Amino acid sequence: MGTIIGWLVLGLVAGFIARAVVPGKDDIGILRTIVLGIVGSIVGGLLVSIFTGFNSFQPASWIGSIIGAIIVLVIYNKVTGRKQVGR
Repeated sequence: MGTIIGWLVLGLVAGFIARAVVPGKDDIGILRTIVLGIVGSIVGGLLVSIFTGFNSFQPASWIGSIIGAIIVLVIYNKVTGRKQVGR
């Protein structure tokens, strides 16, 4: 149960930081923010394993989670057409 709560907290914090860093307003809500952070953590973990050669699939550290969440948020915005600059 502690692991699930840990993932939720990590997802919430990483998602909120990613939303703060990426310019513009996000209307995605708290649940999508948590999912964004969790998916970002997985993406960050994969990137760390690719660049370091570490073959174990582990969630990334806080920094990797935030970077992954930023990447996922930018991709999400491009796919959904949100946050168009100049609109």
